[in-house]
Amino acid sequence: MPFLELESHRLHYRIDGAVDAPWLTFCNSLGTDLHMWDRQVDALSARFRILRYDRRGHGQSSAAPGLYSVAGLGADVVALWDHLGVERSHFCGLSIGGLTGQWLGVHAGERLHTLTVAATAAKIGTLESWNTRIAQVQRDGLLPLREGTAERWFTPAFAQAEPAVVEDILQRFVATDVGGYIGCCHAVATADFRDQLGRIQVPTLAIAGDDDPVCPPADLDAIAQGVADGHAITVPGRHICNIESAEAFTAALAAHLR
Repeated sequence: MPFLELESHRLHYRIDGAVDAPWLTFCNSLGTDLHMWDRQVDALSARFRILRYDRRGHGQSSAAPGLYSVAGLGADVVALWDHLGVERSHFCGLSIGGLTGQWLGVHAGERLHTLTVAATAAKIGTLESWNTRIAQVQRDGLLPLREGTAERWFTPAFAQAEPAVVEDILQRFVATDVGGYIGCCHAVATADFRDQLGRIQVPTLAIAGDDDPVCPPADLDAIAQGVADGHAITVPGRHICNIESAEAFTAALAAHLR
């Protein structure tokens, strides 16, 4: 499996799709790995050269020491693009991946064709709530968060209909490196793009899950209204709406990429 060796960590990445097609980069949510996008890759690989990667401290990527910033996470994407010779790419990120996308839109917009952000916000939660979670994970690890994570990420109806899918993503969640998870929690806690959205000039799609308790549709509407060229849509589901409503999510994304 391919890796990019950086100064403090290494990034695992994967490339799928048509060789001469436009690049499309996916960026995962907190506590997941690149396989969260399998359904989108299956649908879009004939039309795009698709780059996925495991965020530092997630999946097969190593954890850099210390606490992270969204600027550091965005720099990881730019480093991958530079390593692979990607001059410009479409970008789709969910949750912390959507924060990473907002950073790229503000600071590296010339590298983007389009931006799609899903189940995210210009600011997610409060510093106090994230510090509480960091303290809990430092003390007890990720396993005690499993049940609450399942409830935030998927509706009961989806969990009942697709138990194997939910179990797979929860197993990947609890296997996440604790240091990497805590580092990324700090990145989310300190990210705030509310006063910078107007600097995002590329066409932007904001996708919300209609029952997302983490980042409700109003948060995605605010992003779409704040950027120069944005629109928002809502699909059924909770936080991991690209899995729960894979067909509707992918159709919206594909229309935006056209």
